[in-house]
Amino acid sequence: MKHIINNEWKGGLKFEVDLDGHKILTDAPVENGGENQGPGPKKLLLSALAACTGMDVVTILKKMRVDFEKCNIIVEGDLVEEHPKYYEKMHVIYEFTGKNLPLEKIEKVVHMSESTYCGVEALYKKAIPVTSEIRIKES
Repeated sequence: MKHIINNEWKGGLKFEVDLDGHKILTDAPVENGGENQGPGPKKLLLSALAACTGMDVVTILKKMRVDFEKCNIIVEGDLVEEHPKYYEKMHVIYEFTGKNLPLEKIEKVVHMSESTYCGVEALYKKAIPVTSEIRIKES
């Protein structure tokens, strides 16, 4: 299977990517010559990881009938100082809010996503360390 996207220049440093009919405008901050009209492309790497693992985790937890009120996936990326600037490591924080959430089930599901299902994480782990933690908040 092959995925194809189109990334059209919109002037300045802006590009509009068409992902299956969904448009995302990327840009650079003003201090880097852009107009700050969209996220930068590197941060989309963090977003892709959060969305991929988040979809896995929510889907599997729902199948396991684990009821949670909120699920937030936070991804921290540490950039190198020199050019080309890239993430040298990423850290995923899984935050769940609910009543009497079963930590063991959540740990199992997060591990399943990280080791088996999340293709974004599998790719990133070939290049950099990706770590994680789980935080439970009682409601």
